[in-house]
Amino acid sequence: MPFARLATATTPTCHIGLGLAAVGRPGYINLGRETDLGDDRSVESLRTRTHELLDAAYAQGVRYFDVARSYGRSEEFLADWLNARPAFDDIVVGSKWGYTYTADWTTDADKHEVKDHSLGTYERQRAESGELLGDRLDLYQIHSVTPDSPALTDKELHARLAEAAAAGLTVGFSTSGPAQADAIRAALAVTVDGEPLFRTVQSTYNALETSAAPALAEAHDAGLTVIVKEGMANGRLADPYAPDALKAVAEEVSLGCDAVALALILREPWAGVVLSGAATTVQLVSNLHAAAVDLDEAQLERLAGLVEEPGAYWERRGQLPWH
Repeated sequence: MPFARLATATTPTCHIGLGLAAVGRPGYINLGRETDLGDDRSVESLRTRTHELLDAAYAQGVRYFDVARSYGRSEEFLADWLNARPAFDDIVVGSKWGYTYTADWTTDADKHEVKDHSLGTYERQRAESGELLGDRLDLYQIHSVTPDSPALTDKELHARLAEAAAAGLTVGFSTSGPAQADAIRAALAVTVDGEPLFRTVQSTYNALETSAAPALAEAHDAGLTVIVKEGMANGRLADPYAPDALKAVAEEVSLGCDAVALALILREPWAGVVLSGAATTVQLVSNLHAAAVDLDEAQLERLAGLVEEPGAYWERRGQLPWH
């Protein structure tokens, strides 16, 4: 698996990755984007910003980069950056298929992305990702699997994914929604010719939403690499939006709320890669301080009180506007 490259890394940040959801398109649901991105959301402006983030992340030891077909031009921006740096051969690149970007580079579209887990969408988007990323693509994930996703039962799709895996591509899936644990366990049961199909899982887990933890531990024990997304709860755990308990702990350790929130995830033994979704280099540097945070039992107990009921958490997330 490509993640073996990360296992041999020695930098403190080797288990932190950079996701480009917030900078690969002009609109997203993260809080504070008006300040983070300003008014210039042109393709070239976001391309430049993305490249600056990638440069800063690589310089600080980050080696996993996460994109998706639905993240606007994220694959294109990453591909441009990689093509200009052919000597960077220690990077792991993951992308996702299953959503089509439909906002046409606007922030006020009726629909920003359309979900479709059919074999036809996989074939189309696999070709699109391949055209941009070529053999730099290490991991291809089904985007946002839920328990009712046809991707869990489509045997023809499974066969095609197994073919891609046999050719050297790592195959994984991501999850979303209040029933993430059910989706993870259903995906763990998917086999082709008696062998498990999926080698990675990417799920939402943070100080507010912890319901997937037992299933993620099971996935880890089954040999999958676990990638954690939305560790900042789309900005709800960052200043100035963070809950008071998180702000208090951050003040005690003299670091940002974001660093504490990500450190809380990094300490989980099943967490292989924890994604930063930084939109600025300042945010990125602050996120990367998570590797240096040491939380005591009293602080952990106070942070445990932030957990929300999954249905309430995902309802709140669904109400976040696209900025």
